Amino acid sequence: MHKHHHEHHHDDTTTTEVDSKNATTHHHDENCCAHETSSEINEANTPDRLTEMAEKIDEFKNLYLRSQAELQNLQKRSQDEIKKARDYAIMSFAKDVVVVKDYLEMALKDESGNFTAIKTGVDLTLKQLIQTFERQYVKTIEPEMGNKLDPHLHQAVSAEEVEGQAPNTIVKIMQKGYTLNDRVIRPAMVVVAK
Repeated sequence: MHKHHHEHHHDDTTTTEVDSKNATTHHHDENCCAHETSSEINEANTPDRLTEMAEKIDEFKNLYLRSQAELQNLQKRSQDEIKKARDYAIMSFAKDVVVVKDYLEMALKDESGNFTAIKTGVDLTLKQLIQTFERQYVKTIEPEMGNKLDPHLHQAVSAEEVEGQAPNTIVKIMQKGYTLNDRVIRPAMVVVAK
């Protein structure tokens, strides 16, 4: 009975020694992993690596600033070109209109009382103006009688009962319309059938 108790005590001691050994091994593994992780962090944050990262950041920053500057220059250049084109178009139109003004002033100064001569002068002035319109891409909107009303080109000022004519078709032209580069400056003023 006493011998059996002694053997049991020996087993407990063996188990305690194994547990202690396992704990020591686990603690060693943790220390080993921690040491490796620490080494990796230290390796990643070496002065050379940090310097390289800082240089990359500066490079991207400079690239961004250059891109912004180029974009601003492009926008400014586009605005300048648009302004120049607009100024040129206005100057070209103004030069042509000045000539028409000269002709009208000459017609008003005519004191001969010769109606035919005055009429000829006005006719020449009108032709000059028509040529100016053609050069500046100004076109006349002059619909024909009986045409259907086009709300993009015509504006109905009134409606009349007209026998034999379909409703909403043009009966009379009150005033011509005009387009500039195919954009309506003024629609033609018309009377339509009811």
